[in-house]
Amino acid sequence: MGNESYETELAGLTKLLSEKVDLETVATTKLDQVTAELQAVDNQAFNPIERFSTGFIRFKKEKYEKNPALFGQLAKGQSPKFMVFACSDSRVCPSHVLDLQPGEAFMVRNIANMVPPYDQTKYSGVGAAIEYAVLHLKVENIVVIGHSCCGGIKGLMSLPDDGSTSTDFIDEWVKICLPAKEKVKLENGSLSLSQQCSECEKEAVNVSLNNLVTYPFVKEGLMKKTLALKGGYYDFVNGSFELWGLEFVLTP
Repeated sequence: MGNESYETELAGLTKLLSEKVDLETVATTKLDQVTAELQAVDNQAFNPIERFSTGFIRFKKEKYEKNPALFGQLAKGQSPKFMVFACSDSRVCPSHVLDLQPGEAFMVRNIANMVPPYDQTKYSGVGAAIEYAVLHLKVENIVVIGHSCCGGIKGLMSLPDDGSTSTDFIDEWVKICLPAKEKVKLENGSLSLSQQCSECEKEAVNVSLNNLVTYPFVKEGLMKKTLALKGGYYDFVNGSFELWGLEFVLTP
């Protein structure tokens, strides 16, 4: 109904201007004013600085000021029990999904929540985070969390078989979990791409868990039983969360 009314009014204005040519200048001025007003309203629709400002004020009032003991303790240092690998996807923030509190989890977020194998040069950023979490923070659990509708996994499943790439960074990054793609293709090749992606979202978590074992300090923690590895999957379409572990046969 709104669109029909708008189109009717616009048609009426066009007809009037065609019949009253002398009104064209006045109409142009009025339209310029309306356009400026609409642009001003549009610009006010989202102000990033205002969004961050109001967000922090709300956090400080509802969280920070209501938990002086917690934030007083955090000011002295951190001792999280978890290290969490999660996707950078804006829909799957683990703090919200798992109700994690400040100081509870040391987090790394990247495309498709992948953990690369041990490599001191190629993946030094991820390696540094794992080393710090395990050796300095003494985390007791490392959890890798996949999720539904993951764009990174869809990119992995859509990679050309000839190994060619079309991006500067993304394609090479998601190749970390090529073993997951190969397993899904082998076992579920008859499924649709969407179904294969859903399978790969979980299987890629298992690849990342296995990659974690290639880090010497992670393997040592597992052998000493001071560290545990878990896989997780958040399905935000159906509102469900799964958690599992993998059995490892470790030798010195």
